Amino acid sequence: MTPGRLKYVANAARKSSLPAFPFHPAPGVGQTPAEGRHAHNDSRSTSMSRDRVLSPGTVRWWWIRHAPVPATPGLILGQMDLPCDTSDLDMMILLAERLPVAPTVLLSPLLRARQTLQALENAGAVFHNAHEEPALLEQNFGTWEGRTWNDLTAGDHPDDTEGAFFWKDPATGIPPGGESFETLVRRVDTGIRHWTDIVGTGDIVAVAHAGSIRAAMAVALDLDPAVALRLEVAPLSLTCLQHHAGAGWSVQSMNEVPP
Repeated sequence: MTPGRLKYVANAARKSSLPAFPFHPAPGVGQTPAEGRHAHNDSRSTSMSRDRVLSPGTVRWWWIRHAPVPATPGLILGQMDLPCDTSDLDMMILLAERLPVAPTVLLSPLLRARQTLQALENAGAVFHNAHEEPALLEQNFGTWEGRTWNDLTAGDHPDDTEGAFFWKDPATGIPPGGESFETLVRRVDTGIRHWTDIVGTGDIVAVAHAGSIRAAMAVALDLDPAVALRLEVAPLSLTCLQHHAGAGWSVQSMNEVPP
């Protein structure tokens, strides 16, 4: 798609009935569904505005969960490399308009992250070089990947003994051949520290997964991994976290989606 075509598509969508800045916290993050649809969001006047000049030593992380994966409900995806559905152009344009221009771009090596990044570029987001970052991969669920959570609790599989242990403490439980969520938090923390140091001052857009974004929020809020598992992360949601050198983290938004 040519740059001219990108501009045309974006402008066509802007002329639709969609509001100019419609992102709200997803239902389940301190709001009812009705509140999420109708609450006013003055994000352009806050520190989350993509045009705000950052103070020296501030790195702003824009976390995006990949587009939805058409799959059996409850399927354990983990690190399975399945495609996602990026056909919602309006959603992509609204999200692209929120993002900073020419940020450092990181993405999980999985196909669904790459497809989401490409769809955002097609919708008008301005990215340059993107870096695949293994630290952003989804939690590895080992031999459970490709099964459903209901199947796992049905009691008809050799790994079900591990399943019973896992549910007693899902933050530290390790799926057969996989990793715990606690391990995922440490992995994501290492990646965040690495890229925050490299960027120094500026914006980072990270296209990742529900698990790795929960892990990032655990790092920013100093949450116990078991508590972080309670956080919702919707497909194509936006979470904005800022790291201030010498002062730690501030949370600008969590799990924002269009109404």
